[in-house]
Amino acid sequence: MKSEDIDLLKFEKKLYKEGINLIAGVDEVGRGPLVGPVVASAVILPKNYKLEGLTDSKKLSEKKRNLFFDIIKRDAIAIGVGVISAKIIDEVNIYEASKLAMYEAIKKLDIKPEHVLIDAMPLNLDVPSTSIIHGDALSLSIAAASVIAKVTRDKMMYELDEKYPMYGFKNHKGYPTKEHLQNLQKFGVLENYRFTYKPVSDLIIRGGEVKNEKNINQ
Repeated sequence: MKSEDIDLLKFEKKLYKEGINLIAGVDEVGRGPLVGPVVASAVILPKNYKLEGLTDSKKLSEKKRNLFFDIIKRDAIAIGVGVISAKIIDEVNIYEASKLAMYEAIKKLDIKPEHVLIDAMPLNLDVPSTSIIHGDALSLSIAAASVIAKVTRDKMMYELDEKYPMYGFKNHKGYPTKEHLQNLQKFGVLENYRFTYKPVSDLIIRGGEVKNEKNINQ
């Protein structure tokens, strides 16, 4: 089935029929990068909302994501964003950190949802919820959350790139590309990195100094 043939309101419509209108879609981004936070978003869209072309943020160009980001920010009933730092990721692991980011995003919604649609991950909430495998490509609410989370996190990577341009964060967004791994070997581990992730942990074990803005500019 082609993506354009999928009814992205299928799950929402089922809930609408049950009299449930305040539906939050929840998704996270940033499990794979070596650096920076994991970011989640919760989005409540208006009933029967349509946005042509909206789908999983990973399938969209950056230009399209930014456009949809602005439209969703304008049209959504409520948006919440949760950010969990690299330090906490190291303390609790990425799976638990992703859940924490989702809980935080839901908590930050101005309006309490009546039902939560979650991309893949089960959450223990005080409202009914449904976990949907590949939900960001099957539910408009989750797709909207994936765009908000992705654009929010990418902006953080651009800010990090301004501080440390030699690492190329604007290009790879912290993911372990060939360019990123070469720069990591050359310039060393920053305090923003996830120290439990390989090859970051290997560099630290071998005696690599953890750098911050002060000592990298010396």
